[in-house]
Amino acid sequence: MDDDTPEVLTIGQLSRRTGLPVRTIRYWSDSGALPPAGRSAGGYRLYDAACVARLELVRTLRELGLGLAPVRRVLSGESGIADVAATHVAALDAQIRSLRLNRAVLSTIAKRASGAEETALMNRLARLSAAERGYIIEEFTDEVFGGLDAAPGIRRRVRALAVELPDDPTPEQVDAWVELAELVQDPAFRQRMRAMAEFNTGAAEQGGGGPGARSRGAGAQPWFAEQVTRLAGDARESGIAPGSPEAAGVLDQLFATGADRGAVLMRLEGAAFAEADRYRQLMAVINGREPQPRHNEDFAWLAAALRAHPVGLI
Repeated sequence: MDDDTPEVLTIGQLSRRTGLPVRTIRYWSDSGALPPAGRSAGGYRLYDAACVARLELVRTLRELGLGLAPVRRVLSGESGIADVAATHVAALDAQIRSLRLNRAVLSTIAKRASGAEETALMNRLARLSAAERGYIIEEFTDEVFGGLDAAPGIRRRVRALAVELPDDPTPEQVDAWVELAELVQDPAFRQRMRAMAEFNTGAAEQGGGGPGARSRGAGAQPWFAEQVTRLAGDARESGIAPGSPEAAGVLDQLFATGADRGAVLMRLEGAAFAEADRYRQLMAVINGREPQPRHNEDFAWLAAALRAHPVGLI
């Protein structure tokens, strides 16, 4: 071959030079991504230096995951590499989010040893849109607090806890959302929460429900819970037994306004406080916040103290 004649390669020679299989080069050629520079007298495809450079670009774009259609647009000058790359990045991001969600759901299924029905439910709940998740919580709070005009503070606090499951949730967040969705859609849980809300509202109106309710008015229950965790929690951590005289003194402080101790005990024994605490814990996990300290042991101590000191119970 003359030194001035451009070097041309057969498909086999091109395969050996680049390390790509002949079938791959032939497929790219047939698709229009790598047209040959010409053909030999026998009709065989021939490729020149420009084809070699084009082949390297095709291989690079394909290894980055681009399909042949966008590759052809780049090669034809219809699209720039940067534009195609940006589009592909967005597609990859969506795919990564989907894969992470799949992994989180599968991790939850494996942890729970779920059957077919629960697996389908978890998958459906995990893939709800933000608006659909918000509707579930909104519908729950409407049923629990609807019509209780005396407790707007409580309703505002509950509504403020929006469900913000991220695009790439952890398995723990998916698990927490599934548990929360199941919890708030449970009619029995809604009934207990409604009864507790009605009790708290009535107690606030009557000056009961906890110390200071008469002066604080609507929304007194969260303040009462704070007093429980402070007074009962301190007593429990100090080793004061629920049946001791010291515990009776703690109850006198906690119920200084003459609140209905029997009604409080009934709510504690009905597990409503513990379920409300679990609700808050799940919301914190879903929204990526540091969970608040759990106070189930404080409420259990209070219930035991109320049973041990029935004075004033109605």
